[in-house]
Amino acid sequence: MIRTLLFDLDGTLLDTAPDMAWALNRLREEQGRTPLPFEDIRGQVSHGSKALMHLAFPDLDEASREPLRQRFLDLYRENLFLDTGLFAGLAPVLARAEQLGCRWGVVTNKPAWLTEPLMDSLGLSTRAACIVSGDSTPRRKPDPLPLQVACEQVGCQPAQAMYIGDAPCDIEAGRAAGMATAVALWGYLAPEDDPAAWGADHLLGDPRELLRFLPDDAARRERLLR
Repeated sequence: MIRTLLFDLDGTLLDTAPDMAWALNRLREEQGRTPLPFEDIRGQVSHGSKALMHLAFPDLDEASREPLRQRFLDLYRENLFLDTGLFAGLAPVLARAEQLGCRWGVVTNKPAWLTEPLMDSLGLSTRAACIVSGDSTPRRKPDPLPLQVACEQVGCQPAQAMYIGDAPCDIEAGRAAGMATAVALWGYLAPEDDPAAWGADHLLGDPRELLRFLPDDAARRERLLR
């Protein structure tokens, strides 16, 4: 039975793509380049700032992109809260989980200096049972260590947890940690992505589908099957 829901941040719990796209296109404008379509940017957000730099400046090598990446992060940090919020359907899931005593938390590769202000601004920091950022542990996803640390902080066994994410590294990390995994199909998937091939236990089209895994619903199903 699932006792803990653990979420990736970008593209799973929070819809951060509009603000990240704004920062990326502002950077391109500074470099004398035209804006990229939002949908092109959205599909790369979950892969991190280096992937966004490759998208925005494919003609540059990695060394040349690094100062641009730092400028992008500065722009993004200064404009974290323009349009970011919970994905539609997640508010009732979190509220119901809390009502039932089912704890939830965040495990993300986003650094803490971005993760924590975001969570604070939305009033989520005090509600989350854990927040494990990309620099909270020596290794990041797809290594299972951040998820293992999250379970330790929450006080649950991995087998009692589900990790929900929108990228292959999320599912790889969750499987390696020994927990159930689910792909957030509402997240930042690129056209070439094939989430059915990632090996997740569940493919979820709407956040409210998580309600069926919460303890009271699971117990009710077990009683009906007896």
